[in-house]
Amino acid sequence: MELRELQGYATFFMTIFLVVMLYGYIIHLYRSEKKGEKDYEKYGNIALDDEIDSKPIEKNPKLSKENEGANK
Repeated sequence: MELRELQGYATFFMTIFLVVMLYGYIIHLYRSEKKGEKDYEKYGNIALDDEIDSKPIEKNPKLSKENEGANK
């Protein structure tokens, strides 16, 4: 088995691996949007509504925890 043949096999299996990973990620996105965990359309609108005074898409949980500690 020569180096060129090994490179061919490696390329083929890496392509198959990446395709499986891509489809797995697409299924993950679809399922999480279907369950209502995330709304990815809001994230898609970031590119369209990119102003300094735009409201955030979702609240930052770190900031809300810091505010709760300061209010006590």
